[in-house]
Amino acid sequence: MSARPPTIEQLRKIANAYNLGLDEAELEAYHGLVETVVTTDYQQIDQLPEIEAPPVKYPRSSGHQVEPEENPLNAWYWKCSIKGADSGPLSGKRIAMKDNICVAGIPMMNGSATVEGYTPEFDATVVSRILDAGGEIVGKVVCEDLCFSGGSHTSHTGPVLNPHDHSRMAGGSSSGSGAVVAAGDCDMAMGGDQGGSIRVPSAWCGIYGLKQTYGLVPYTGVFPIELTLDHTGPMAANVTDIALLLEAIAGEDGLDPRQRNVQVGRYSEALNDNLEGVRIGMLAEGFGWPGLSEEDVDQTVRDSVRILGDLGAQITDDVSIPLHRAGISLWDVIGAEGALRLMIQGNSMGTNWLGYYNESQMEVYGRGLKTRAQDLSVTAKTAILYGHYMQEQYNGRYYAKAQNIRLKIRQEFEKAFEQVDLLALPTTPMKPTEIPEEPQAPSAEVVTSALDNLVNTNTFDLTGHPAITVPCGSSDGLPIGMMLVGRHWDEETVLRAAYAFEQTGTYGDVRVGQAAATN
Repeated sequence: MSARPPTIEQLRKIANAYNLGLDEAELEAYHGLVETVVTTDYQQIDQLPEIEAPPVKYPRSSGHQVEPEENPLNAWYWKCSIKGADSGPLSGKRIAMKDNICVAGIPMMNGSATVEGYTPEFDATVVSRILDAGGEIVGKVVCEDLCFSGGSHTSHTGPVLNPHDHSRMAGGSSSGSGAVVAAGDCDMAMGGDQGGSIRVPSAWCGIYGLKQTYGLVPYTGVFPIELTLDHTGPMAANVTDIALLLEAIAGEDGLDPRQRNVQVGRYSEALNDNLEGVRIGMLAEGFGWPGLSEEDVDQTVRDSVRILGDLGAQITDDVSIPLHRAGISLWDVIGAEGALRLMIQGNSMGTNWLGYYNESQMEVYGRGLKTRAQDLSVTAKTAILYGHYMQEQYNGRYYAKAQNIRLKIRQEFEKAFEQVDLLALPTTPMKPTEIPEEPQAPSAEVVTSALDNLVNTNTFDLTGHPAITVPCGSSDGLPIGMMLVGRHWDEETVLRAAYAFEQTGTYGDVRVGQAAATN
C-alpha cells in the first residue's frame, strides 16, 4: 500500500488545528507542495529496503489460547512451547513472557483491547537470548491494560488473582508473571517495570523480582510506556534463577538507544551468604507512609534487615532522602505526559529516538486506538486525559521540570551510596489489597488501587538504580517484600544480599508452588 496525499479538506482541518490561518488560495498552494512530498519522498520510502528485523531462530507452533479450566488465576493469556538451544545456562528452565513482549507467531495483547489481534513477526531481543541460552518459552502471561497499573484488576481479560488469596490482587502490571511463578506453573518469567511492575507483583505473590539498572537489558521488541522509564527484567522463585536469567538477557543489542556504556557482570558467580563489609542503610522515607503503611509490613522489613546484619552486614538504621516521597508525583507527571506522546500520539513507538521501530505493532495499535479507545481501562483513560490537558495548557513545562527534579533525586541517591552499598525498605507499604468489584467500583477506587502500591518502587525507575524485591515474611497468610537497592551496574551486590537472606530460610510461611493450594 502506497502513501496517499491528502485532500484539500483534510489539509484544511490540519491547518485549522495548528492555527495556521491559511486562506483558500494559500491552501491550494500548500496542497500542491504537500502532494509533491507525499508522492515522491513517502512513496520512495515504500520501495526502499530497511534493516532486517531481529531474527527468528527457533521453530515454533502457534500454541493455543488458555481455557478457564486450566487458568484458575486468570494469569495465562496464551500457552506454547518454543524450545531453544540444546544446551546452555537456561537448559531445562520453563519461562513465561509478559504479554507486552514480542514472540514471533504468538498473539500479543498487552492487556488491552486496542492491541487485540496483533501477532508479532519477530522475537524481542530478550526472547532470542533466552532461547539461545537453552530456555523454553512456555507462553504469554496476562499484564495490565497498556501496563498502566500496579494492581491486577485492569487487564481487558479480567483480574489476575493472587495465588495466596483469590480475593486479593497479584500486583501489576506484570500480574500474570508473578502469579504463574508463585503457583509453580513455570520456573521464571519476564516482567516489565516502569513504576514498579516487576517488583510489586513479585512482592505480592511471594517471589523474587529484579528491576535492573536502566539500560542493562535491551528493551527491543517490548511494548514501551515512556523511554526514560522502560525496564524489562527477571522474576523467579529463587535468587539463583534471577541471576541466571539476568546473565542470559543482559548486554547491548545495538538496537535500543536506552543502552549506553552498559556494564555487564557475572551475576551467578557473585552469590554467596557472607555479607562481611556490606553496608546497608534503611531508607527512612520508605517506612511509615501516612495512610498507606501497615505496621506488620514495616516491622517485618526492619526485622529482616537485622537478619542481614547477623550475616555480617553493617546496618545503618535511618538514611534520610526526603525527595523519595516526591517520586510518586514526578512519576505521575513523567509517566502520563511522556506516555501520551509516545504511546498514544506516537502509536506506541513515537519519534526522535535511534532505535528499532516495530512498524506492524504501530499499525495495529494505531487502528485500535481509533476503534476501541472506549475499552481502555480507567487508569489508562485517566492518564490520557490529564496528560493531554497539561501538555496542551502548559506546553510541556511540567514534564520538563519533573525531569529536571528527577536528576536532583538521582544525585541525592548517589550521595547516599557514598556512605552505604545498599538501601533497604518495604517493596510496598501494604500487603496485597482486595480486588475492586468492577464495573461497580467507583473510578477513584480503581485508580487508587492501581497506584498507591507504587510509592516506594517508582523512585528507582526515575533514578535507574537496580532494585530487587525479596520475600521476607508473611502476615495473615499474605507475602511481604523487602526491597534492596544498589548502585548503578552493581547488581552483584544486590543479588548477593538477596541470596544471603534467602539461605537463612526465614521468609515466613509463603512457599512457591504451594500457594494456589491454600485457596
